[in-house]
Amino acid sequence: MTLQELKLHFFTELNEQYPATEIESFFFWLTQSELNISRLEMALNPQKKVDIQHVENFKKAILKLKNFEPIQYIVGDTEFYGGVFQVNPSVLIPRPETEELVAWMVEDLNNKKEIFRILDIGTGSGCISISLAKALPKAKISAIDISAEALQTAKENAKNNEVNVEFFQQDILETEKLDTTFEVIVSNPPYVRELEKKMMQENVLKYEPELALFVSDENPLIFYKKIAELAFEALEEKGVLYLEINEYLAQETQELLKEIGFLYIEIKNDIFEKPRMIKASL
Repeated sequence: MTLQELKLHFFTELNEQYPATEIESFFFWLTQSELNISRLEMALNPQKKVDIQHVENFKKAILKLKNFEPIQYIVGDTEFYGGVFQVNPSVLIPRPETEELVAWMVEDLNNKKEIFRILDIGTGSGCISISLAKALPKAKISAIDISAEALQTAKENAKNNEVNVEFFQQDILETEKLDTTFEVIVSNPPYVRELEKKMMQENVLKYEPELALFVSDENPLIFYKKIAELAFEALEEKGVLYLEINEYLAQETQELLKEIGFLYIEIKNDIFEKPRMIKASL
């Protein structure tokens, strides 16, 4: 089978479930991962032969895509803030808005002259902590997560991205006090309410870890309250707390931070003008 024939087969199999632009994205993602062929090479050499094993792997990927498995889990990695991160069903797939959170932090913190400490709560794949470690050479970074499987993935990602992050397994909701102090604390905790499930895509609902996504409708800010209380006690003078937030609960999150005692609070919109990040300091 040629590349052109493989592409036609790929599109034919998936065109009832996905728009053409998404299928094309999937195809080029797989050709890069499976065949190490760029878009340019694909365009220049569409008659290039694909061996039978690779064809079979594409067919397996098609079956997974028909069952709405995320393409990132199929290929096993994704890009985030200029780095490549392994992903699997034990960790969330990093989102563009989380990149924006990292960019905001780097902009704020990259002029620090002395060593400072950052804690990432609920690190998952390690995308936040590892990206900060790469961008902020003066930062000493620790990261915690409740999931042993997620931490194993994060450790592999730190190794692959050639940075040093200390990882610890810890249930933040059961934590009474953080063991040390920090200049910066960051978290992208679970914040999707059960009532919002109907707005989510099937690939997220079926494959991404519920533990890292959902909270109850009755107490949707449970993680924010706990993290903010711990941060209020553990942050150094002029310390800063950064959070990714639910766009529908921005004002409620701001009020919660005020009640806990944070004095300076800033909500930041993402590129789609949705309130998705918040910064609070003492």
